[in-house]
Amino acid sequence: MSGARPVVALTGATGFVGQATLEALLAGGYAVRALTRRGQPERARVEWIGGDLGNHAALAELVRGAEATIHVAGVVNAPDAAGFEAGNVTGTLNLIEATIAGGVRRFVQVSSLSARQPELSAYGASKAKAEKLLMASPLDWTIVRPPAIYGPRDKEMLELFRAARWGVMPMPRDGRASLIHVDDLARLLVALVPSDLPGVGSVSGRVFEPDDGKPQGWDHYETALAIGWALGKRPRVIGLSQPMLARAARLDNFLRGPRAKMTLDRAAYFSHPDWVVSPEAAVPATLWQPRVETREGLRATAQWYRENKWL
Repeated sequence: MSGARPVVALTGATGFVGQATLEALLAGGYAVRALTRRGQPERARVEWIGGDLGNHAALAELVRGAEATIHVAGVVNAPDAAGFEAGNVTGTLNLIEATIAGGVRRFVQVSSLSARQPELSAYGASKAKAEKLLMASPLDWTIVRPPAIYGPRDKEMLELFRAARWGVMPMPRDGRASLIHVDDLARLLVALVPSDLPGVGSVSGRVFEPDDGKPQGWDHYETALAIGWALGKRPRVIGLSQPMLARAARLDNFLRGPRAKMTLDRAAYFSHPDWVVSPEAAVPATLWQPRVETREGLRATAQWYRENKWL
């Protein structure tokens, strides 16, 4: 790896958000040192470090000489609270400690809007704990809480596209949520690598909630119709109450076991009526603005799913 380029340490680089962030870092002129559990093909300006968030030696090598750490890796689905705790809390603590020990000051963390309501889900509670660990550290940190993320390679939103293709979409009955395209999120993470930015000032110690720029987000009926439109369908949207979502989660668990997407934890999360980003946590427009219009982004995502035989 060339020493002439600044190096960014990246976790989660083989996942949905991490792959997009890796591409954005390379496009931004950085070299990347990326953590991976499995062997990866060689690539210019990318150094793969074998290991995971529990491997202290791998984390020390990951952050060595880095300009910043971007922490994307995390557990989004687990059978119990212990799974979220291990992946999102203990793993984050290990990376924070490695970053401090390695003399790296800058740390950008991908959290979740769910951290605003930690009492609702084990996932949200784990994300809130991870935020507190970082806030209590001596690092120069910025936290990004994305809303629902969509785009090519996403396996979570894929379930909704599959439902739309069949013409019936079960959605939470009440509430609104913000959306963001994965490429827009990745551009923001890269833009935050420097902590002091011309025309913006310091972003150190800030918590940002980015979105697609749609005021007040999307109600769930709108989201369902937009996904249907992306597929050339007009699905029937079925609004589910919190108890009905919980029953759907139990059924999914019965049918798919550990592969279930709608867990009881997620049912509690989805039932909350307000997953709209806060204007007070908006990213300064001089630093970043979304580029992907959501309906067009959803249509391009549907096309990617089709071309790659996911739909």
